[in-house]
Amino acid sequence: MVTALMVAVAVGVMTLVAYWTVSTSLTQHVDQELEDKASSLLQNSFDPAFVYNPAVEVAAFKTYNPDIRVAYYPPGSVKPIGDNVPILDEVDVLQGSREVSVRSSGDERIFAQQNKIGATVILAQDMRGTHQLISSLGLVLLLIGGIGVLIAIAAGMVVATTGLRPVSRLRQAVDYVARTDDLRPITVVGNDELAQLTRSFNGMLAALSASRRRQAELVADAGHELKTPLTSLRTNIELLMMVDRQGGASISQQDRRDLERDVIAQIEELSTLIGDLVDLAREDGPQQIVECIDLVECMETSLERVRRRRPDVTFTFNSTPWFLYGDPFALGRATLNLMDNAAKWSPEGGEVRIDMREVRDGVIEVRFSDSGPGIPVEDRQKVFERFYRSIAARSMPGSGLGLAIVAQVIARHAGTIVAEESDDGGAMMRVTLPGTPSVGDGVDS
Repeated sequence: MVTALMVAVAVGVMTLVAYWTVSTSLTQHVDQELEDKASSLLQNSFDPAFVYNPAVEVAAFKTYNPDIRVAYYPPGSVKPIGDNVPILDEVDVLQGSREVSVRSSGDERIFAQQNKIGATVILAQDMRGTHQLISSLGLVLLLIGGIGVLIAIAAGMVVATTGLRPVSRLRQAVDYVARTDDLRPITVVGNDELAQLTRSFNGMLAALSASRRRQAELVADAGHELKTPLTSLRTNIELLMMVDRQGGASISQQDRRDLERDVIAQIEELSTLIGDLVDLAREDGPQQIVECIDLVECMETSLERVRRRRPDVTFTFNSTPWFLYGDPFALGRATLNLMDNAAKWSPEGGEVRIDMREVRDGVIEVRFSDSGPGIPVEDRQKVFERFYRSIAARSMPGSGLGLAIVAQVIARHAGTIVAEESDDGGAMMRVTLPGTPSVGDGVDS
């Protein structure tokens, strides 16, 4: 509607400009003709016949110009020969202070001119025909302009309706999604900006659908994983309660201690699983990376904790200075999980090797190698899935979430992680991360 209004204003302005241009042009044409005729008459005034009998010459002029009244003032005379044309501005011309004057008076255009010897001619052109022509032109322009405005408004409404139809469809589709929670993609038509907007919206719907699917899978998997330790814990607690009701006579002290250790172990397993679930949910959410991390310091902190847990395993750390932006807590948890995983699979007296090296400009590679049995080729991609545990790992403690958390943290820091085989047949986790060798090289402290 705004476009139609602007077009209507433009048509109206063009109509007014056209009317003014034609009216001015016609008036200037009349003025030029009057000037030419006055100059011709004054030129003839030097002729002896004109000087001796100016009334005859004036009458002859009127014969050829019936729509013009003429008043001729001989030099020094204040009485006109010919018509009695009322004078106003023409007084200045008669007195010699002006050479030419032109003005409108009613339906006449009055032109006055004086020559060098003082003779003055005043011509009054009848403008009724010109005024009628200008009025007719104004009426025609008004009709054309009005029709143009109506056409512009109608065309604007049609164009607006046609142009806004896809917007209306998109709005209805968005309202439908909000009302029904149906995340199916919206149909895309064309390749214009609105189609690109629809594709972007479909991308958002796909991301939202994937997020909901991951949440549903996480809840289902968590429920399944929690069910086993909870069932075992409940069974052991009920058994201990039954023994207490019977005065402890039906079970030996050793068996009781074993049950109590099982209960504590199951509680710890539940605590670990719940902690891993919390970490996993935290990694799923949007987070802002704002801190500069010294990767060597981060890994040394994690290594110190793992050494206390597994004093029977040798840890070798070959470090390279490296700094990057990231979440220090999440990256510390990821490196701790990788070291814990390597230590868990290394036998007593085994070795865990951690090697850092810059593989190319702006990229560090960290290898976590153990001396355990290694990971079968068919399981090397699956170990980063939530709750996945290989056949060999099911007899070992763990929730199956550690490497899934690691993969999410590394991906959030624009890195990669792959599982491979170490030099001595164990497992090797190869991690790459962006960054710089020093704080001053593009990483602010």
